[in-house]
Amino acid sequence: MKPAPTTYPVHELIRSRWSPRSFAAQPVAQETLNQVFEAASWAFSAMNAQPWQYIYAHKADTEAFQKILDTLMPGNQPWAQNAAVLIIALAKTQYDNGQPNGAALHDLGAANATLFLEATALGLHGHVMGGFDREKVRRDFHLPEGLEPAVVIGLGYLGAAEQLEEPFLSREKAARSRKPVAEFAFQNELPAPVVA
Repeated sequence: MKPAPTTYPVHELIRSRWSPRSFAAQPVAQETLNQVFEAASWAFSAMNAQPWQYIYAHKADTEAFQKILDTLMPGNQPWAQNAAVLIIALAKTQYDNGQPNGAALHDLGAANATLFLEATALGLHGHVMGGFDREKVRRDFHLPEGLEPAVVIGLGYLGAAEQLEEPFLSREKAARSRKPVAEFAFQNELPAPVVA
């Protein structure tokens, strides 16, 4: 567990959420996973469109799990193969009336954040991966037009960092950090750009 070293007090659930690469062999019960997806369903969304969809596989479902694992870039596969569940998070980029939903990826991100907070409350951890082959996901999972694969999530119970090889072991043990609030939150207007 690596609680975030925050400057301002934030909820313990937020401080406790982090993105390990080390997962225990313990499976995630389907009922627990359903609870995590239920939490995702209550995220806010434009026009209440709820444009998120998830394709998932438990590690025990070897063929389906491998199908998702095979979409990951080689740098993610060595540790992601130990996750209890792999999840493809998708955004429906059009409303039901065919109009573009410009907030779809934002809303999927909100659902993912809600999913992760519920997972953290249940003692689970997850790692979001942008390093995957989107075209392979589209092909292998026969995605219809307008359904955009955004990220793949590895989810499970925390394992020992020592089971990881380098460079993942060092990353697992590295201190957590974030930009200070003053670097991204500005009252009234953005600062003037620095001219060299």
